[in-house]
Amino acid sequence: MKVLIYASAFALVGSCASLSHKEKMQAIADNIEISQPDQIKTYAQTITSNELKEHLYFFASDELQGRKAGSPGQKKGTKFISDYYKSQNIPSPYPDSSYFQNIPKAYLGEDFNDSENVLAFIKGKEKPEEVIVVSAHHDHEGIDKDGNIYNGADDDGSGTVALLEMAEAFKEAQDNGHGPKRSILFLHLTAEEDGLQGSRFYTENPAFPLENTVANLNIDMIGRVDRNHEKNPEYIYIIGADRLSTELHYISEAVNNEFTNLSLNYKYNEENEHNRYYYRSDHYNFAKHNIPVIFYFNGEHEDYHQVTDTADKIEYDILEKRTKLIFATAWQLANQENRIIVDK
Repeated sequence: MKVLIYASAFALVGSCASLSHKEKMQAIADNIEISQPDQIKTYAQTITSNELKEHLYFFASDELQGRKAGSPGQKKGTKFISDYYKSQNIPSPYPDSSYFQNIPKAYLGEDFNDSENVLAFIKGKEKPEEVIVVSAHHDHEGIDKDGNIYNGADDDGSGTVALLEMAEAFKEAQDNGHGPKRSILFLHLTAEEDGLQGSRFYTENPAFPLENTVANLNIDMIGRVDRNHEKNPEYIYIIGADRLSTELHYISEAVNNEFTNLSLNYKYNEENEHNRYYYRSDHYNFAKHNIPVIFYFNGEHEDYHQVTDTADKIEYDILEKRTKLIFATAWQLANQENRIIVDK
């Protein structure tokens, strides 16, 4: 099988000077084999637009008051997340069964109260020490001086509810005897809007050694369509997939071709791209530690960081499809025979 010969194929293309760069890249692409495609299709079907919508209409409601890091509304949000995992019997990775990684005010700064990351865990059955981290930030901008609430439905309510649905899918697979080979950590991060502080704290205080973290799939805004895609909404921006691992890039493409056929747009992945999105969301704190990452992003729109970023404007069908792409990619990374190779 292709997946069994991948390591030797990679060594061949990496060491054989007679192969051109193009030939080396093609050899890597040709040796990607999708793991358990029928099971991916089966459990991806548990991810539905109706459930994503139900979760998001609460998570981006006025009741959570914009989820400013350390605020009462943000803490309502993290309680909603942890209660959901409890309801699905998806455990915490911590021995005391707490879902919260507490971050003190002293770390966040004088303008903040204590806050927390939320962690849930699907343990791998064959290589549990190797961990795929799937992340999204749960905080947003809070309330302005005039009392306007920044609900943050797309930023990043969309990523938050995507994690919930993916975790449910992996849990159902596990309960049916199809649990992943490697472990999966669902990581909901705080204080992204305030300098990526939640992810910085996690990588400084990881639940699992960073050297055992295979990859980070990070989601920050996947529920809307930007101006460039009004006539082609079935797209997603992919950022960072090839920065550290050639293999990760080709896995991403192979999974998309097999299951979702979204248009993968690499515009914002260019190293000289002026928006510098690669450095602006939580995946970057993993990339700094040489952990391969993919940042999934729908691009900015007129409601970005505005009080008008509300749940009624989310395109739930496309949110569902993008979530399924990320689920399938996580499944592949967790189940293929060999851990992906960092070659850059």
